[in-house]
Amino acid sequence: MIKERLRSFAVDTAPLSIPAYRRTFAAQAAAVVGTMVTEVTVPVQVYEISRSSLDVGLVGLVGLAPIVVFGLYGGVWADAVDRRRLYLCSSLLTWLVTLMLLVQAVADLHSVGLLFALVAVQSAGFAVSSSTSGAIIPALVPVQRIPAANALNYLAGTVGQVAGPILAGLLIALPNGFAYAYAADALMFTGVLYATLRLPALPAIGAAGRIGLRSVLEGLIFIGRNAVLLMSFVMDIVAMLLAMPRALFPEAAATRLHGSVGLLYSAIAAGSVLAGLCSGWIGRVRRQGVALAVAVVCWAVTIALAGFASRIWLVALLLALAGAADLASAVFRQTILQTYVPDELRGRLQGVYTVVVAGGPRLGDLRAGAMATATGLTIAWSGAAIAGAVLVAVAAVAVRPFWRYDARSPG
Repeated sequence: MIKERLRSFAVDTAPLSIPAYRRTFAAQAAAVVGTMVTEVTVPVQVYEISRSSLDVGLVGLVGLAPIVVFGLYGGVWADAVDRRRLYLCSSLLTWLVTLMLLVQAVADLHSVGLLFALVAVQSAGFAVSSSTSGAIIPALVPVQRIPAANALNYLAGTVGQVAGPILAGLLIALPNGFAYAYAADALMFTGVLYATLRLPALPAIGAAGRIGLRSVLEGLIFIGRNAVLLMSFVMDIVAMLLAMPRALFPEAAATRLHGSVGLLYSAIAAGSVLAGLCSGWIGRVRRQGVALAVAVVCWAVTIALAGFASRIWLVALLLALAGAADLASAVFRQTILQTYVPDELRGRLQGVYTVVVAGGPRLGDLRAGAMATATGLTIAWSGAAIAGAVLVAVAAVAVRPFWRYDARSPG
């Protein structure tokens, strides 16, 4: 009996029996490790050049505009063209930019401006590929397996977010370490190109019409008319804008905690990994709106507590608890989106999702960096997170369709 209960909470691996999904999953799992190596390496390199947390925050800002534009239009393209081909082209662009980051590190150009420019281009490729990959998953697995597939994807992503920063910390510490870090990313990302080539053709179901602003607006109008979707996006924006302390990690490690910055970057993901290994229960949750709100509030509260701590082990532990809450909220958000939205709009809505998920932390980076410069580390970290927790709790209860949302009747 106990064994059966434990098995019911273990991660559901059934989607891995599908070859196309299995290849895609394995390639993306490796790519996340490399991507996280670069995501840690770029801000650390910027901080080494400028010694400014504001400049580290600006790394997020320069990637925001490409994510907004190409996330929205990438979603339109994903509804209008073959999704396999679009995913391949956008992934190839991301890989080429990583090679350019490698070149600038080998040449020791020591230019923050060049790093900003490369981040902007890479963000554009990332936005299109993310919009497309999210729309691909429902075509690879049966609808009843979508929550399990999403949990597996986030588990692999969070494993990469643990391994990536640790690997980045080890590589950066070497002579010419920035170059080694970017080379590792380029090598690990090649699997995505192979797995995408092996996908079947994925033509659009129901043409999006002319690729332009009107198609983008159709997706935004659909969100605006559906309180459940709108609230799921708003909650993520609030959580990332007010309770994402990532831009403060270099300063905190250097001035307060006197520990490895790689540990701070990996702690959130470590908690997500542990939660992902016990994610079998997620597919059985019916009141997904309530569950999403609780997860986001837990994220913000634990982030706030971490900002008050002065011991690196305690900060890492609290960040890990926040990461566990973040995995649950991420799976609920993605599952609501993929089951609530019709296929002919899925690419566009996935594009909006990409803008929110990827753009929110970048706004949070800018907010945290600027706020730390003006008010100090603790207020920028913990004060904003407390405000985020209060806003999410009030909004979730106030919007009744979201609070009553039941996964058994998503439409």
